[in-house]
Amino acid sequence: MRAFSGLKVLDFTTTIAGPHCARLLADLGADVVKIETAEGDLMRSRPPLRNGASTSYGQLNAGKRSIVLDLKRPEAVAATRRLIGSADIIVENYRPGVTRRLGIDYASASVENPRLIYCSISGYGQTGPAADKPAYAPVVHATSGYDLAHIAYHPGRERPDSCGIFTADIVAGTYAFGAISAALYQRSVTGKGQHLDVSMFEGMLSLMTVELQASQFDMPPRPKRALYGPAATADGFVNIAVASERTFQELGNAAGKPWATDPRFAKYLDRRANWAEFMDELEAWTRTLTTSELMAVLDRHGVPAGPYRTVKEALADPQLVHRGAMQEVHDAAGPFKVLNPAFRMSASETQAGPRAPALGEHTREVLAAAGYSESEIAAITGT
Repeated sequence: MRAFSGLKVLDFTTTIAGPHCARLLADLGADVVKIETAEGDLMRSRPPLRNGASTSYGQLNAGKRSIVLDLKRPEAVAATRRLIGSADIIVENYRPGVTRRLGIDYASASVENPRLIYCSISGYGQTGPAADKPAYAPVVHATSGYDLAHIAYHPGRERPDSCGIFTADIVAGTYAFGAISAALYQRSVTGKGQHLDVSMFEGMLSLMTVELQASQFDMPPRPKRALYGPAATADGFVNIAVASERTFQELGNAAGKPWATDPRFAKYLDRRANWAEFMDELEAWTRTLTTSELMAVLDRHGVPAGPYRTVKEALADPQLVHRGAMQEVHDAAGPFKVLNPAFRMSASETQAGPRAPALGEHTREVLAAAGYSESEIAAITGT
């Protein structure tokens, strides 16, 4: 049993945010049909590529079916409307206004399918002065303050960092998944669907709890060294999260240092004001130990800490094996592994589907199931 078994989803999304949301729906058992152009989702061209098949695309679209429809063709739009009529959920990330021009917006679709849950993901939301702005994750990182908030933890840097990790996309896709889940429950009570408007911009702001509040009120000056930055070891770096007074006391015990009674560090605000001095003293100790030796000492004292690792090193962690976190998926070029959802359910499977679809692999299958004949399918697809 999977929580969303029996639900029909139309995925009109590309790149990362929307596909991530729709893949979570597929992981929980929904039948997700991804509607692509003849060129396909641009992630199909992104590395790693093996014989023309992208595992980045596969990570985001495992377990879905793919059909190709040219929505500039009236026949394809009519077929899309028929598919919408029997769908439970739509996920789309067109720029606001595009679906209305195509005649597949929520206002149009909900007339024939009032139970439809229609989720729109965009950079800044469906309305307002910024609604029409094009946005990819790096742009939203900059406009939300995320990049400058990040650089503020690294005094001395004069330029914002270049971030190639698309945080805003994954955050927005996850919020969309949560909103859809909530709307499904509401529909079970009311019998009616609704339109969901997910903003990447607001999603990024939600990550910055302290910074969001600090922007509204006076705060103590930021320490000259990051509160949660790296501490050097003899052979690497470790992040030690001194987030509570108990942690601070145990860190002093681990190091054999009287920091808990030192007037510079004993109270939080004093410790914050003298954080650079504290980190210098901390590193004088951590540099005498290898990363593994330091981690063993910190673990014995219950101090939250972790070594800085590459993603490849992280994937070798036995915890992921224990959790069954990775799933083997196949595409046209063979097997690769993707990450399962980060949550588990005691009465429902939560794992990626076994295959990432080739472009348009299921076009005829899906259209035939919608009641179209072979000649009608040829007219719709232009083949």
